[in-house]
Amino acid sequence: MQRTTVRPGSGAWRSLGWFWVVVLCAVAVAAAVLQVLGPPPAPPAPPSRQSPPVAAAPQPAPAVAPAPPLAPPAMLPAVTPGTVAPPDAALLEPSTTFPGGELPRVSAAGLSPMRAYAAPFDPADLRPRVAVLLGGIGMSESESEEAIRNLPGAVSLAVSPYAFRPERLIGEARAEGHELLLSLPLEPAGYPLDDPGNRALLTGNLAALNHQRLEWALTRFTGYAGATGALNGMRGERFAAVPELMDPVLRELAARGLLYIDPRPGAAHPPFVVGRSVDVVIDEPAVRTEIEANLARLEQIARDHGSALGLVGVPRPVTLDRLAAWTTTLARKGLVLAPVSAVVQPPPPPHPIAEEKP
Repeated sequence: MQRTTVRPGSGAWRSLGWFWVVVLCAVAVAAAVLQVLGPPPAPPAPPSRQSPPVAAAPQPAPAVAPAPPLAPPAMLPAVTPGTVAPPDAALLEPSTTFPGGELPRVSAAGLSPMRAYAAPFDPADLRPRVAVLLGGIGMSESESEEAIRNLPGAVSLAVSPYAFRPERLIGEARAEGHELLLSLPLEPAGYPLDDPGNRALLTGNLAALNHQRLEWALTRFTGYAGATGALNGMRGERFAAVPELMDPVLRELAARGLLYIDPRPGAAHPPFVVGRSVDVVIDEPAVRTEIEANLARLEQIARDHGSALGLVGVPRPVTLDRLAAWTTTLARKGLVLAPVSAVVQPPPPPHPIAEEKP
C-alpha cells in the first residue's frame, strides 16, 4: 500500500489551521455572551417531603412620619373700639333742686343711659373678659389726658364730680371710645382723715341732705353709663356698709337707668341695680411689682370665672405705664379687654318675705 504524506504548506495543513481558527473564534464569542448575560438560573429545587415550605416572614411596614402638630386656633381679633354716644336730650330731665342742671333718666321709648352710653363691645366674643375702671379722672388734667390718650378705649373712666370744667376731657374720652361713670363722694373708712369733699354723702347727715348731695353729683356732667363709689383713691366703705343709707342711693340709680360699680373688693352684688363689685384694686400699693402682681391676679380670676373687674384709684404715671403695657398682652393670652358695661350683672332677686305663722 502506498503511504500518503502531508507536507507542510500543503492545502491540507491550511484547512486544518482554518478549522481551529473558527473553533477558537466560536469559543471566544460564547465566552463574551456568557460574560454579558451571566450564568443561567439554577433550576428550582424539588420540594422537600419532610416538612412543608415555610412562608417568608412579612417585612416590617416602613415607618410613617408623624403628622405635623395642628396649628393653634386663630386668635379672635381684638374689637376695635369706636366712639361713645354723646348726651341725648331724650335721656335727660331738668333738675328742680339745681337750676340749669340735668339729671339722667330712662327715655320714653325705654332706652336707659347704661345702654345708650355703653362702650362698643362684641357680645359674640367668648374669651374671658377683663375690665378695668380707672378713677380720679378730672382731678389732674395732665394725668387724665395721658390716660385718655394712651389707654385703650375699652378701659372705662370714672370722673370726679369735683372736676373743674371737665367737658373737654369728657369729649376727648368719648371720641377715644372710653365709657364714662360718675364717681359718688361717699364717706370712706378713714373719714375725716380721708376727706371725700364738702358735698359728700355722710353717715351723720340727714337723709334729705344726702339725697340733695346725690342729685348735685348727678348733675355735674351728662352722658355717663353709671356710677361708682370710687373717688380719688377712696372707696366709700363706711357709707356703703349701712343699708339704710346706701339702699336709697342704689334705688335712685336704678330708677334712672344707671349701673353701679361697688369699689369694695369682694362685696356682695349691689341690690336693686345692674352692677357688680370689683375683684382687685390694681394700684394698691402703687408700686410697679405690686401692680403687675395684681394684674396677674385679675387675669386668673377672669380665667376661673369668665370675667374680672379691676379698679385703679388714681391715674399715676407708674400705674398708667404698667396698665398700657399689660393691655397689649391680653389677646395672646386668650383674654379680651372689655368695658365695665360688658361684665356687669342684673340685680339679684329680692329675698322672699317669710310669712308669719298664726
